[in-house]
Amino acid sequence: MEKGRRVFQTCASCHQATSETNGFGPYLKGVVGRRAGSAAGFNYSQAMRDAGTGGLIWDEKALAEFLSSPKKKVPGTSMRFFGLWFQSEIDDVIAYLKSNP
Repeated sequence: MEKGRRVFQTCASCHQATSETNGFGPYLKGVVGRRAGSAAGFNYSQAMRDAGTGGLIWDEKALAEFLSSPKKKVPGTSMRFFGLWFQSEIDDVIAYLKSNP
């Protein structure tokens, strides 16, 4: 989990993992198992809202796909991040997010 916390620092300029406070991006506390585009109080892109309405739930597989290539997983997302390159980093970030239900 410590590795995931360190890798998450790349995300921390936009996202919170330990509180329900939105920043430039939506908070990620409790994201595992949550419907895409549903964090309270965040103004999501239409693409992300549509993904959630279409049934996208942030399980481990969906998170891994998104973290490797956000624009491939949710075309039209406004997230300005190209993705993580290494599966080990993706796995570590997901483990960290799971530790913050």
